[in-house]
Amino acid sequence: MSSVQERRAAVSGTHSGQHPAPKRRSVLRAATVLTVLLLGLVLTSLLVGSGASSPGRAWDYLLGDPQARADAQLRLAVMDVRLPRTLAAVLVGVCLGLAGCLLQAATRNPLAETGLLGVNAGAAFAVVCGLTFFEAESSTALLGWALAGGITASAVVLLLAASGRTAGSPLRLVLVGSALGATFHGLTSYVLLGTRATFDTYRYWTIGSLAGVETGDLLDLLPLVLLGLGTALACSRPLSALGLGDDSARSLGHHPERVRLVVAGAVSLLAGCAVAVAGPIAFLGLLAPYAARAVAGARMTAQLLLSALVAADVLLLADLLARIVIRPWETPVSVLLAFVGGPLLIWIARSRRMSTAGASA
Repeated sequence: MSSVQERRAAVSGTHSGQHPAPKRRSVLRAATVLTVLLLGLVLTSLLVGSGASSPGRAWDYLLGDPQARADAQLRLAVMDVRLPRTLAAVLVGVCLGLAGCLLQAATRNPLAETGLLGVNAGAAFAVVCGLTFFEAESSTALLGWALAGGITASAVVLLLAASGRTAGSPLRLVLVGSALGATFHGLTSYVLLGTRATFDTYRYWTIGSLAGVETGDLLDLLPLVLLGLGTALACSRPLSALGLGDDSARSLGHHPERVRLVVAGAVSLLAGCAVAVAGPIAFLGLLAPYAARAVAGARMTAQLLLSALVAADVLLLADLLARIVIRPWETPVSVLLAFVGGPLLIWIARSRRMSTAGASA
């Protein structure tokens, strides 16, 4: 079946030709495997850390052993360190997976990622301003500045992209986002030149890490994440129509420009929350949609589900490796993702099947 026929089937909910059950079964199997893997990684993440607490003692604590529960150091390791960063890895992975899938579908660009909307650059500039001019040093303060900067930057991109004759077009979104991102990068460098203390703190934030995340911060961001998730699901059918081309989408009753602007808003929320929690994480929002499309084809809802699961699994696995590679110290999770993501991106570029999946986005 051609990609156009598949997308028409995805929009209409039926397939031409053969019965669609095999494809649905593939999606269901993949979702089941990824979910089981995610649960296993969550449990492993609670048991394994860079500290001295053994997995056996952590397992006893989770089972409610009285002696283990009485160990204050063990409780600190499991509940105050490992649990928040485990939840953060799942939350950030889901956000980046959904954001990347939405953006690639909306722009029909298989190389699109959240940095194109200026989210990362806006968050970085806001963090630098908070550190330099407002003495924001706590993790909660940095999270607030990063979230505000990311969302503000993407809002400016949306306002600029919504004006003119080509309002809301994929090319306009990418161009405006790239231009604004470059501007923010320049301003960030200018501010950092005269503030060494700010640079030291900013350097730690910008490498991307899940260490030091607090559960309260994640709960504060949860409403925004749920709003972005709901918007993503609501846009799944219009995005499937956009895959047929703007003219075909209009003939089906959709408004491509409005759909792209709404999608960009959802991407801003999701990516802003992810960057606020973990800093800039490269490759994840770019690679997860490829894996999802390889299984789900043109079905947008299935793509979103699988992208979220793949990204959560990969980020949680990378965070686990970050704790044990150079124990008792930790490796920034973004460094591990870069080592894995670079070669994987080259493999994708050389793989006919994956390139076809990306090109049909």
